[in-house]
Amino acid sequence: MGTVLEDTTTSNVDKTLSRLRAETGVRTLGRVLTLVIIAEKGHSKKAVEAAISASREHPCRIIVHIAHDAEAENRLDAEINLGGEAGASEVVILRGWGDSARASEPLLAALLLPDAPIVVWWPHALPDDDADESLRQISTRRITDSARAEHPWKALNALRKTYLPGDTDLAWTRLTQWRIQLAAVLDDLPPEATRKVVVEGSERSPSVILLGAWLGYKLDADVEVLGDPHQRGLFRVTLCREGGDVTIHRPGRSVATLSQPGSPDQQIALPVRTLDQCLAEELRRLDPDEAFGDVLTRGLESARVTWLEGDIDGEPVDEDTRTEAYDA
Repeated sequence: MGTVLEDTTTSNVDKTLSRLRAETGVRTLGRVLTLVIIAEKGHSKKAVEAAISASREHPCRIIVHIAHDAEAENRLDAEINLGGEAGASEVVILRGWGDSARASEPLLAALLLPDAPIVVWWPHALPDDDADESLRQISTRRITDSARAEHPWKALNALRKTYLPGDTDLAWTRLTQWRIQLAAVLDDLPPEATRKVVVEGSERSPSVILLGAWLGYKLDADVEVLGDPHQRGLFRVTLCREGGDVTIHRPGRSVATLSQPGSPDQQIALPVRTLDQCLAEELRRLDPDEAFGDVLTRGLESARVTWLEGDIDGEPVDEDTRTEAYDA
């Protein structure tokens, strides 16, 4: 437990931060950005832990806003943590009631580091109101996680309609290793047409949709998505080519098998990525993710995707080991 301020203001929080830094000798000069997390009550712990872990690579000020009853009397409580468990960051957790339950630029302005990029992360829901829009306008990067949505197609379409350069989604970030492996395979293959792409994985994973749209858009190929309601994540990708099928199959959580014509099967490392790894990757780049924007705004609309149902031979995942979002 850090320093707790009850029924306070962000101006008082900022003054307390300055005092605590003076007492502990902690400086803000090494902070490279402000990370604002719009969290949900009862679900903020994993998001904060991931942000603190990522801050060891990207020292930052972490501001976590947790909304409580918006109909209650206006009140703002704060908890401040410096050093120690806060990693290479300053962590300010704000809990708001009434008007303070809405995370907006006017509410948080006093705590934003001057002349530093602002990254806003919605780990649990997509931005959908005026308060969120004010944060979108002042931020350099905006991170969402469509894997938390009940209907991935609807979530991705909502993101497509409101897309701005600088937007990204962790469902796309989880695909980084898959995209690297697939690009490397295609670079080594003789130039020939890909007739069809088959992507197999959870029917509730937007990562499965995004990978199919990316491959179909880039290869100008038909896409079949074989979805399963009981499994999680992404398990197999098959490129149906004139010279024979190329397949990457990962039945577990770390090792995949690459099969291609004329070569023996090859084992490749393809681990499921953790939440903090995905967040750290997004904080490495503060320029727009053009590849994601291209897939979201063009690939989803133009991809020729057919949905199928079937059994997928992935290994079942115990409830206790599942992440907050669907794996890729």
